[in-house]
Order: sequence, then C-alpha cells, then structure tokens
Amino acid sequence: MCRNIKQLFNFEPAATPDEIEAAALQYVRKISGFIQPSKANEEAFRRAVAEVTEVSQRLLDSLVTNSEPRNRETEIERARERNAKRFGIKPADD
Repeated sequence: MCRNIKQLFNFEPAATPDEIEAAALQYVRKISGFIQPSKANEEAFRRAVAEVTEVSQRLLDSLVTNSEPRNRETEIERARERNAKRFGIKPADD
C-alpha cells in the first residue's frame, strides 16, 4: 500500500489523534491520486480524511492483544538499522 502509513496499534504511548489523521490523509491521497485536491474536490477530500480518521480511531480503540506494547524509541532504532543496511549508509548518532 503506502509506505508512509505506519502501524499505529500496540505502541506505548498510544497513537495520537494527529498520527491517526496523518495516516488517514496518506490513505486518501493514495486512493484518490491527489496530493492536493482541486477546489471542486476539496470538500469531498476533507470529508474522506475526517471519516477515515474516525473509523481508524474506532478500529484502534476496539483492537485487543495479549502481547506487550512496543516501545516507539526501540522501533525507531530498528527502522534506522534496517534503512542503514538497505541503503548502505551509516546510521546517524543521536
């Protein structure tokens, strides 16, 4: 699907409303083909983002798991390591 949409479930701290809306925006952009809709499509685009955000929040609220929540910092570091291997670059020191 879209590489910019990140998994939001089972993280500590939980996904923020802004993160959920950003994922919804990426989804609507992907399926509509618009990065920025025309004036004629702007209202439909905004409504779709709002509706996908709402449905995504409900989904995240209703999911259950027995596994421990993942730590965001650990996952970011793992992603940096994967990218370093993939692109042959040295990860930046923080």
